[in-house]
Amino acid sequence: MAKKSKKQQSGGTPATVALTAAGVSYTVHAYDHDPAHPSYGEEAAEAMGVSPDRVFKTLVADVDGTLTVAVVPVAGQLDLKALAAAVGGKRAAMADPALAERTTGYVRGGISPLGQRKRLPTVLDASAAAHATICVSAGRRGLEVELAPEDLQKLTEAVLAPVGR
Repeated sequence: MAKKSKKQQSGGTPATVALTAAGVSYTVHAYDHDPAHPSYGEEAAEAMGVSPDRVFKTLVADVDGTLTVAVVPVAGQLDLKALAAAVGGKRAAMADPALAERTTGYVRGGISPLGQRKRLPTVLDASAAAHATICVSAGRRGLEVELAPEDLQKLTEAVLAPVGR
């Protein structure tokens, strides 16, 4: 079993540990998660008082047999055809939630594009570039990180493409 760093022991997540290790500037936003809320992303936007077009959800899809991460605004939906095209694939479907959780090391509603157990191909919706900062899951429900989209793109080696609608 791997030892946890002091940061992880003191409440950090693999996402915040990865950001700190990379020397990236970020802000953590914590809020009380309501399990009855119908949308994790919309709940985050409401709780933080941030426009839903600046809060991005992390979705895991299967593109031609390869798990692929899509990071799209919570205000919209993932365009699976556009995701497949962005990574040179033919077909995309949402991944099995249990497989997504096992592969990323995060629970549904708290999957972060950062610090995943296994690095997956990632596509960041092109709309992110219109904002100075965006918010993504910090690795658990009720915890978000705000960072520059360029930093997220660099750290995840994401392709920037219009995959939201």
